[in-house]
Amino acid sequence: MPGLYIGSTSGYSGKNTITVGLGLAFQKAGLKIGYMKPVGAMPVETDTGLADEDALFVRAALGLEDDPAHTSTAMTPVVVTHDFKMDAFEGRLAGMSGEGGGGLAAQVATAYQGLEKGRDIMLVAGSGSMYSGKYSGLDAVSLVKTLAASGGTFKALVIDRFEKELNYDLLLMLSEQMQGNLAGVVLNDVPPTFLEEVSGHLAPFLESRGIPVLGILPRDPLMGSITVGDLATRLGGKVISAHHRTDRVVSQFLIGTMQVENFMLHFRKKKNAAVIVGGDRSDVQLVALEGDCPCLVLTGNLYPNDVILTRSEVLETSIIIVREDTFTVAKKMENLLMRHKMRDAVKVRQGADLVAKHLRLDTLRASLGI
Repeated sequence: MPGLYIGSTSGYSGKNTITVGLGLAFQKAGLKIGYMKPVGAMPVETDTGLADEDALFVRAALGLEDDPAHTSTAMTPVVVTHDFKMDAFEGRLAGMSGEGGGGLAAQVATAYQGLEKGRDIMLVAGSGSMYSGKYSGLDAVSLVKTLAASGGTFKALVIDRFEKELNYDLLLMLSEQMQGNLAGVVLNDVPPTFLEEVSGHLAPFLESRGIPVLGILPRDPLMGSITVGDLATRLGGKVISAHHRTDRVVSQFLIGTMQVENFMLHFRKKKNAAVIVGGDRSDVQLVALEGDCPCLVLTGNLYPNDVILTRSEVLETSIIIVREDTFTVAKKMENLLMRHKMRDAVKVRQGADLVAKHLRLDTLRASLGI
């Protein structure tokens, strides 16, 4: 029975998106899938014990909540906590011995064998990068070798997300280390201005080096977006107006520290952009409100005047008050938009559509023998 490990060159590269997209595509094709995330890095308490937040989300997105085999402990046999790390550093992990992680790797293999029964394919999601967990012998490269040795076809799909450029050197290194267990790579979140270069030059180069490029996913604003309500929570801010419109989507931001004329030029080019501005800059605030931005983020814990509050209610544009200065909030926003998790239903559907449209599913299925 074939299995596929979905890993990446770095964290926050789209593993959940690709895993859910592949799972839904395989289910649509009539295949019975199993799912696990061997090492959980997002501990969460449940009624049945410690689980991984991402694994629970993916299980729900794939409709596996009622599958008795997919318990939280079966899906994620190893959950990393602070105590786990300390035990690893001090050599106290039970059965841990050297390169393979000893009993930990065996624990993962046992859980995998239990979940694969009666399935047409197993999807195994990674945590962090392909090298995360090396300190405990549970990095992806080692786990792929362990699971491949347990019998049946088992390969890895590696996601490389575009951040200034793609990690082609690392992809070449991984191809050598995977020793024939690499099904291919997916180049994710590629900006429109780089699509031609990636598809016309980098992809053919990787293919010439024996690395199948199974898909090039263009950057999609929705996948990197966040609702106004989530944004307020993540920034530690308070919504003070238009509370009923906190479901609006923010996909980028603009800092309103410039003169109004310059701000207007930049603002017209930004769609779904939250405006980060000092609470005392009513001139910029009014322009942003009239231009239908999804929300204002006012910094320095300064409240707007009554005119701005009234216009925000009339125009149904929420205002968020935060304590930090504009620069600090902008850095937080940048990280949030890059790393915000795929959690809501609209993102699940969009991710599935991207996978169905841009991944070479037939090539992947042929590689796995399904």
